[in-house]
Amino acid sequence: MGYTQVYTGDGKGKTTAALGLALRASGCGLKVYFGQFLKKGYYSEIAALGTKLPEITVEQYGLEGRKPGAPMDEGDRRAALAGLKKAKAALESGLYDVVILDELNVAAMLELVSVDDILELIERRGADTELVLTGRGAKPEICGKADLVTEMKEVKHYYQRGVGARKGIEF
Repeated sequence: MGYTQVYTGDGKGKTTAALGLALRASGCGLKVYFGQFLKKGYYSEIAALGTKLPEITVEQYGLEGRKPGAPMDEGDRRAALAGLKKAKAALESGLYDVVILDELNVAAMLELVSVDDILELIERRGADTELVLTGRGAKPEICGKADLVTEMKEVKHYYQRGVGARKGIEF
């Protein structure tokens, strides 16, 4: 039986936890769909998944060259909605045992997709499909529909000392 999981909060580790689940699932022969909202381009995990784990399908739903922190615009909204459509198709296809939608909570927080759209995804999830939604700012309605909610809490982070994102660790 599949469940809906939410990984949220302001701490590091939401995407990493989802990637760990994808690795574990693929090791058991499960088929995994990993869709990344708001991201497009090189991330170390995408390079590894695409070349070393062919049973994990990866798609990104962001705009190429977007600078972190830049304001969102209509192009971002179109990309997120196109991603939502692909995610829905993956969820309903019956091809995947695990569907991970990375940063979907952030897309909702930024109002690029609606909470109702995400609730509909949860409702349409097949009984045997595990659905994982990541990203800070998960809405209460989404957490209420989920079977498992984990909140990552930042206690201490080296970013506070001016350390930037490091290749292979944060990206």
